[in-house]
Amino acid sequence: MSARNPGMKLDLEWVSKVRVNTQAVLKRAQQIQGHKLLKKQWQAAWLLKAVTCIDLTTLAGDDTPSNVHRLCLKAIQPIRPDLLRKMDMHDKGVTTAAVCVYPSRVADAVASLKAANSSLPVASVATGFPAGQTPLETRLQEVRLAVADGAAEIDIVINRTLALTGQWEAMYDEIRQFREACGDAHMKSILAIGELGTFTNVYKASMVAMMAGSDFIKTSTGKESVNATYPVAIVMVRAIRDYFLCTGHKVGFKPAGGIRTAQESLVWFSLIKEELGNDWLCPHLFRLGASSLLADIERQIYHHVSGQYAAYHELPMA
Repeated sequence: MSARNPGMKLDLEWVSKVRVNTQAVLKRAQQIQGHKLLKKQWQAAWLLKAVTCIDLTTLAGDDTPSNVHRLCLKAIQPIRPDLLRKMDMHDKGVTTAAVCVYPSRVADAVASLKAANSSLPVASVATGFPAGQTPLETRLQEVRLAVADGAAEIDIVINRTLALTGQWEAMYDEIRQFREACGDAHMKSILAIGELGTFTNVYKASMVAMMAGSDFIKTSTGKESVNATYPVAIVMVRAIRDYFLCTGHKVGFKPAGGIRTAQESLVWFSLIKEELGNDWLCPHLFRLGASSLLADIERQIYHHVSGQYAAYHELPMA
């Protein structure tokens, strides 16, 4: 991960003055979606880049040690070795950026990665994911327990009630406490944008989360009706840019929820490159939260190498 964001004192004057031009945001999102996408070897190269930015995720009620173990092995070897060899990428150490699980499965993931002699980080959701509607002390203890079990990254959820009612100081204080509970673990703040109502609220929540010391801001839990969308991403990354210009600290961005196709991942890279620049085109500052995206990327890589699309049984699923 990149250098930590130390945060700053809450600037309520900055937050209160924010107004987002909805039509301008929608128009910009349309422009980015209208770009011509890369083809052939250039597309394949960017798809491999996308693999290295994926937080390979399982957040299901039926998660068990065995499927977490399988997820970890897939994260270590996300693309079939013979396909990488034909692209001369077999010795480049292509892995996903991290694996992401529930707090109760962190120890399983850490053990699986250690047994495989991998230094891949384990990320854990916490703080009453996905709703965040548990007592503060319970949420803080969940963070501490995940870190104690070996999580190197913590994806916290903000209290949407505080955001919707404009209690920015209270939200700032909660996130500061989460940051302290994380210790050395990097903290990603999930805004759950589908429940914030307006672009202005999304910008304000993004800025308050960064002021409170978030190392990443993340769109969604993946459990809301609206998850990662390009217009919301425009608002969030421009908040990241404004924060960087003000403080000099780079905060990462993680869209999550509903990102399923290789083509979508290329649009996300285009958005980040144009809005934030090349420095953000790396797993230290950009992540894709996904569970099924990797399967489609591997399928497109297979097509690039062989000229044919793979049958489902030919590629091991994450």
